[in-house]
Amino acid sequence: MRPDEASATNTWDGDSGEGMGRIIPYIVAEDDALAAGGFSSWLRGMTQAIAGDRPSDVPCDGCTACCTSAQFVHISPEETDTLAHIPKVLLFPAPRMPRGHVLMGYDERGHCPMLVDGGCSIYAHRPRTCRTYDCRIFPAAGVAVDDGQDAIGRRARRWRFEYPHEVDATAQAAVRAAASFLAAHRSVLGDAAPVNATQLAVLATEVHHLFLGADEPDPEVVVEEVRRRR
Repeated sequence: MRPDEASATNTWDGDSGEGMGRIIPYIVAEDDALAAGGFSSWLRGMTQAIAGDRPSDVPCDGCTACCTSAQFVHISPEETDTLAHIPKVLLFPAPRMPRGHVLMGYDERGHCPMLVDGGCSIYAHRPRTCRTYDCRIFPAAGVAVDDGQDAIGRRARRWRFEYPHEVDATAQAAVRAAASFLAAHRSVLGDAAPVNATQLAVLATEVHHLFLGADEPDPEVVVEEVRRRR
């Protein structure tokens, strides 16, 4: 599917509170839970992955939910090795991004075209987006996945973090507070506002440090930080 053929359900309507990216409680049944690790440890690794310092270390155990949920995969022009392993016919210019940035679409089933026989056919050369993707970010931020991504949602709901120290609970509270703030102030953020659930959860992770204090930060400070990162 081409980016310009994507339905409106691929974006998040933060103003309505009913659509994608809404803030929800994650309740996990004990017998269905997956160990997500200590929260602070995960947050540190996720922050490094977002910054491009390392890939995410996700215990997927054969799960391909992110590969089969009709997601567009962003590839930057610097990813020459990745681009050399993907047929050009599968790539389209990325909207609102500089020349050279492209998206890889998905097939009629919503599957990544590089997914072959249940595995990534270019795993060693996969895009940076895939290397850093971690569905644990949704329960971490308390953000629901976008409509049409039920497989990711089912997986995300199973993750259970551990909180061995007070700092772990404090850090998650800050991430969730950031997500709630960003959802409530979408109009103030303007063109820097997240347009889907993944962007909302990632951005909340990036700016959570502003919410570690006892008081809610000045909205102008948050907006400035968001724009700096976008």
